[in-house]
Amino acid sequence: MSDRLPGFSTLAVHAGAQPDPTTGARATPIYQTTSFVFNDADHAASLFGLQAFGNIYTRIGNPTNAVLEERVAALEGGTAALAVASGHAAQVVVLQQLMQPGDEFIAARKLYGGSINQFTHAFKSFGWNVVWADPDDISSFERAVTPRTKAIFIESIANPAGSITDIEAISTVARKAGVPLIVDNTLASPYLIRPIDHGADIVVHSLTKFLGGHGNSLGGIIVDAGTFDWSTGGKYPMLSEPRPEYHGIRLQETFGNFAFAIACRVLGLRDLGPALSPFNAFMILTGIETLPLRMQKQCDNAKAVAEFLAGHPAVASVSYAGLASDKYNQLARKYAPKGAGAVFTFSLKGGYDAGVSLVSKLQLFSHLANVGDTRSLVIHPASTTHSQLDDAAKIKSGAGPDVVRLSIGIEDKEDLIADLEQALGA
Repeated sequence: MSDRLPGFSTLAVHAGAQPDPTTGARATPIYQTTSFVFNDADHAASLFGLQAFGNIYTRIGNPTNAVLEERVAALEGGTAALAVASGHAAQVVVLQQLMQPGDEFIAARKLYGGSINQFTHAFKSFGWNVVWADPDDISSFERAVTPRTKAIFIESIANPAGSITDIEAISTVARKAGVPLIVDNTLASPYLIRPIDHGADIVVHSLTKFLGGHGNSLGGIIVDAGTFDWSTGGKYPMLSEPRPEYHGIRLQETFGNFAFAIACRVLGLRDLGPALSPFNAFMILTGIETLPLRMQKQCDNAKAVAEFLAGHPAVASVSYAGLASDKYNQLARKYAPKGAGAVFTFSLKGGYDAGVSLVSKLQLFSHLANVGDTRSLVIHPASTTHSQLDDAAKIKSGAGPDVVRLSIGIEDKEDLIADLEQALGA
């Protein structure tokens, strides 16, 4: 190729991959092995001492996973990435590098219900404390900053309501506070939004969703933007201080603008162990090849379905940033001009009971707890994904009792609309 930078669709197919040097296989092989043979004792010692790059054990790294990591890093515009077993695992590994017991991180209140639960309850056992802020009120992030604050966490497109977060504005708060901005980019995918371009320092994904895209494999990934100075103020000793398990190496000094990704691998993945299987990496890589095609079709379908629902007499309101009347439409035009995503919510006039009834009457939509599939999906968050929250918290997170969430697939939009029409009529 020439010296020109490849486009997004080209990267989605080719980034990180080469024909297998031994067999000539064009598709990335599944390296279904637990461990790898060393050249000699010196080679083994250099790998274990972080003096050379290479494969040791699949819990720490694997050649199939490495292609996936390089591809997503390229799509997001990051310096390096680490694939792990799930999106939740990615969040644990990221925060383990940043937090000590008693530390705080600020999180946008509009998040996936599982993340709210993880942050509120599970992280307490680590001594990590979450402070909630309102993504519609940027000053709430500023007010939440304390000397114990170690990070800010947001979603680019919030689950379940599909609202767009002002990444640049919150990045300004993070810069002023001297902490990294972590952005969960699961619902947008890098096809719609690249958070690093807007000030994010770390990007995480549930690979299970739009990147994999076919509802068949779990995975998560962490992307290092290479933009944060981890030595500032001694806030992040995992990266700035000598690591006794690696003969006193300072990861920031040794690895520079991909030090965070290295820390997640050699301190987080190594010890916590949420490794992604090579088979799942292979499946997700295959899915990523069609990401631009799928994502555009899903966004186009979502807008058509949202417009239909907005005019239906049984529907009280539709929350989809792609609608001109939506409060987040201007942010969608700024951050996601190719489409406002494929996940959104709508409220039914019949309240909680109407929501539960609707999901049972749909025939083409699958009633399940996932998003980002080629198939269209539906769920009533108040009775499922957000059921652990009280009603006030459900409403604040965009999952009130009358709310139904749709994840729009790649079917013909006319068929999706017909299914909704019959279910709403029934």
